[in-house]
Amino acid sequence: MFHTRHIARKLLVGISLLFFTTTTFAQENSFSEVQYFLDLVRSADKNVHNNAFRFIEQNWKPEYEIMALEIMYFGYDSSIGAKLAILLQQKTGQTAGLDFNAWYAYLWNKEQKLLPEYGYFKSQLHKAIDPKFEHYFQGRQETSLIRFDEIRWGGVVQDGIPPLRNPEMITVDEASYLQDDNIVFGIEVNGEARAYPKRILAWHEMFTDTVQGIPLAGVYCTLCGTVILYKTEVNGVKHKMGTSGFLYRSNKVMYDEATQSLWSTLEGKPVAGPLVGQGIQMDYLSVVTSTWGEWKRRHPETTVLSLNTGHRRDYGEGIAYQNYFANDDLMFNTQRTDKRLKNKESILAIKLTEFPEEIVAISTRFLNKNRIFHTTIGDKNLIVLTDKSGANRVFNANETQFKKLKSSDKVEDDSGKLWTIQENKLEATDGTVYERIHTFNAFWFGWQAAYPDTKLIK
Repeated sequence: MFHTRHIARKLLVGISLLFFTTTTFAQENSFSEVQYFLDLVRSADKNVHNNAFRFIEQNWKPEYEIMALEIMYFGYDSSIGAKLAILLQQKTGQTAGLDFNAWYAYLWNKEQKLLPEYGYFKSQLHKAIDPKFEHYFQGRQETSLIRFDEIRWGGVVQDGIPPLRNPEMITVDEASYLQDDNIVFGIEVNGEARAYPKRILAWHEMFTDTVQGIPLAGVYCTLCGTVILYKTEVNGVKHKMGTSGFLYRSNKVMYDEATQSLWSTLEGKPVAGPLVGQGIQMDYLSVVTSTWGEWKRRHPETTVLSLNTGHRRDYGEGIAYQNYFANDDLMFNTQRTDKRLKNKESILAIKLTEFPEEIVAISTRFLNKNRIFHTTIGDKNLIVLTDKSGANRVFNANETQFKKLKSSDKVEDDSGKLWTIQENKLEATDGTVYERIHTFNAFWFGWQAAYPDTKLIK
């Protein structure tokens, strides 16, 4: 997400008074404590501000902390923001000052305490940025599957990072803009191979398309490093997905156009809104991170994204998020960090539906040194195969033990039998087939924040 907190503050402060002063809280909702917090952004009247501060200070409770912090986040260098910071310090004993990440970490590492009207407060505060944001929060607090106070604005309006809708694809021969060492995200759906260069997708973070009659959404969270492919049709309903503009634990949050429900990118299911509780979860399909040279060698018939996206961007290799990828600092913090790996060190995560408590993350640095690696989850014997480009593919190995890579496409088991490595299966010379297991490539910090009990192999 490219907007900084400074831009966010200017955006909100610049339009909030215009947006809010046409109505009063009493006209919109019953009298409530959140009125006083909203008065701090709705009104330009100092007397109103003073009255609000007086009420907040005299009636302080832990439920006020998140509302004070979110107002500070958008207007922290104003007198209001400074007063709220002082008040927070006095009431909590913390000394974070204007360090938003420190305040968020403080809040997220204790039990969530929210007023019943917090969802209304959050909807009104954020609709000043984009009126569509109101729908994300109003009336959805009680049924949310995730902590409501951890849903944090990422700096853009809805689809402000524009998804690629039915993007133009070109052939290998037409893709002269790509070099062999450029990173691509490759998929194969019912025999059709497609490649999505990181240099393009980093500017858009999502594509939606139909491949071999299957409606798909590919989601790339640049902040946490995940690339996930979903079938967007569930129980006969085709969900049109987009970028909500919000994050949960530094991970991109999606929305669906029809109901404006918020969806978990990692889980592929609605977590806030009217679709929650309806048993909706999109199916995963496999995606692999490779180089253009290796992908097109494996799939000479592949198509690949055209530079003709309909948007003006510098699609040069390594341009998007250049500074973010160049260091280990986070743009948006999570509730805690695990120092066993660097924040942005790449891992391969395996999460099987039948063994939800046994999640494994393997350092890709380790896998590059151990290109054949067996691991078990529950009663499943899995084989992780890593090719020379660093691409990881995981298969259900059943009782077979694999011992030697004969080439990028062939692996030998301990009986001497050869197997062909395909995108969605391992196939032996005798016709035996083992299925591909869906996995996640991610940055360690983002995965660990979502699944803190993950077993790490490094």
